[in-house]
Amino acid sequence: MALDRRAFLGTGLRAGLGVAGLGALLAACGSDGSDDDAGSDNGSSGSTDGFVLVNRFPNTALVPGKSRLAVSIAKSDGTVLKDGPATMTGRVLTEAGEEVTTFTAPRRGEAIGLPYWPIVVELAEPGVYLLDVEGATGDPTAFQIFQQVEVASPTIGTVLPGFDTPTRDDARGVDPICTLVPTPCPFHDVTLADALAAGTPVVYIIGTPAHCQTGTCGPGLEYLVASASDYADRAVFVHAEVYTDDTATTVAPAVTALNLVYEPVIYVTDAAGTVVDRLDIVWDPTELAEFLAASLPA
Repeated sequence: MALDRRAFLGTGLRAGLGVAGLGALLAACGSDGSDDDAGSDNGSSGSTDGFVLVNRFPNTALVPGKSRLAVSIAKSDGTVLKDGPATMTGRVLTEAGEEVTTFTAPRRGEAIGLPYWPIVVELAEPGVYLLDVEGATGDPTAFQIFQQVEVASPTIGTVLPGFDTPTRDDARGVDPICTLVPTPCPFHDVTLADALAAGTPVVYIIGTPAHCQTGTCGPGLEYLVASASDYADRAVFVHAEVYTDDTATTVAPAVTALNLVYEPVIYVTDAAGTVVDRLDIVWDPTELAEFLAASLPA
């Protein structure tokens, strides 16, 4: 199952559900919607026998080391299922079919109404790999681990670039600076550049609650707001929107500054500004709590 590396480099993740190019990603995020827009089965889970995988991870931003490969499941007709196994098991294979590692992933997503399974694996070498999930039909799902130099957006172990994100005092051409409703989030007091210069860990989220078709950006930001007070003495939290205004037609500088082709995403840095972990596309309150606890130790 050989795949062209350039084909992967030319793709992004469509607002966290399915695969498309950057233009499709931005078009998807520019539409109002909810999880039902993504083809969920509106409460009728049906049988999960013989399901297919729905990628919810950025297949253009994986490098050697830890990779989190979140997936949902769907019927063969593409209807995303709202039920599934308590744990997902399987193997990661090389392109030639040799087993590299095995995995067990817990079901998450009860709070957001659409289950997902965050598969976490350690892969040391670049290359094309196959995700062989027990119970899934069809060919294993292919994904690629790139060399570090081939990925333009920040990854674990790289320095997060500083950027003057919009603040309450200076919107820097972005209006509104936060589309979370009914109350904008409290993460717009300082710029990302100032937060990184302060010599303290930083939690930086890029996402647009008002314009995310699959409905993951709003809840994801809300969960982060609810958790931030637990880390007020350990980290600075910063949020940036994806678009410059409510027409959702012009990408904000926060996206281009990090060469992003997907959202939402959370970066956590250490006091020196190096990314210690990253959370992509979809998360629920329990996974976020575990992520923050591990990334921001006491």
